[in-house]
Amino acid sequence: MNPSLPRAALLLLAAVQFTNILDFMVMMPLGPQLMRTLHIGTAQVGQLVSSYEWTSALCGVAAAFFIDRLPRKRALMIAYPGFILGTLGCALADTFGELLLARSLAGAFGGVLGAVIMAFAADISPPQLRGTAMGMVMAAFSVASVAGVPAGLWLATNYNWEAPFWLISILATVLWVLAGLKLPSPAATSSGPGAAAIFRIFRDRNALLALLLMMVMVVSHFTIIPFLSPYLVRNVGLTEAQLPLIYLVGGAVTLFTTPWVGRLVDRRGRVRVLAGMSVGAVAVMVLITNLPPAPLFAVLLSAAAFFVFGSGRFVPVQAITSAAVAPASRGAFMSLSSAGRDFTAGCTALLGGGVVGVEAKTGQLTGFALLGWIAVAASIAAVWLASRVKSVESA
Repeated sequence: MNPSLPRAALLLLAAVQFTNILDFMVMMPLGPQLMRTLHIGTAQVGQLVSSYEWTSALCGVAAAFFIDRLPRKRALMIAYPGFILGTLGCALADTFGELLLARSLAGAFGGVLGAVIMAFAADISPPQLRGTAMGMVMAAFSVASVAGVPAGLWLATNYNWEAPFWLISILATVLWVLAGLKLPSPAATSSGPGAAAIFRIFRDRNALLALLLMMVMVVSHFTIIPFLSPYLVRNVGLTEAQLPLIYLVGGAVTLFTTPWVGRLVDRRGRVRVLAGMSVGAVAVMVLITNLPPAPLFAVLLSAAAFFVFGSGRFVPVQAITSAAVAPASRGAFMSLSSAGRDFTAGCTALLGGGVVGVEAKTGQLTGFALLGWIAVAASIAAVWLASRVKSVESA
């Protein structure tokens, strides 16, 4: 295989994944503007975030039964326009109901698109370079944090909240055309995971523990994320124009710390590193959910620590869950794990919207500290679950 062809294709897949991740990530820090312009409360913000996750989870489960039966390129060319239509619907939405419907459509196709991208990357990369290929595609998350979210928030601040979705729609349309012209066309797998493999996973206690571990880990992180931006604006004193700095600094730091955590996992052990990262995450979560009005430097330092320890925990968790089933069942398991993660994130965002309120006199958020303690409890539970999951990779 010509090594230049996989690299070019992987970079194009990473660009597609960038639009997919950015569409989801840019929604959460837009909370303050959406509450002001659409005249909605925290519960409605939670619904907007959770609707994407729920439809992504449902379609992810459905896709697990047939996604391997379609050629990767054809699946991508079908899923991507659906995602673009959902994102374009967000740009055109004038009411909460219209935006909710558009977010649901974007999630339905966005979840399937993410699964197709990762499977595509694995298909076109040689086994000895599989780690490098996955790393190239997964780097889209850090790039979205460092560049995409700040740029989207700048557009929203200087124009309107719809502007980031216009940008994503245009960029995604260009990438869809490029994908049709430039991506290779590997043949479909003869048979997908199918119902038998999925039912076999649900009869496996170790696999169920691993699925539960991922879901609890999402609770420990996603409880805080959707309402962090509104809290920093309304309670801590940041301006909406300063919010992009939070994601710029946090994303830039994780570009360096995430690979370091991965190497540490290989040297020190998955559960041990998870426990250590969780100690740091618990301390930061208690701090940031009770943060009083503070200087910008102190807020950026706290947010950077939250990004490092909070997201860093997913490195050992991903290593633990990926080894929880035999390689023959790994594809179906990862599809279910992704769906469970999205479903839990949606439920958690909805729960947060019910816990967090707005004080009538001051406009400040209430209940955010309680969400912090829920996240702390989930973090402790996740470490215990991780110690119970066995590695069957050698099998």
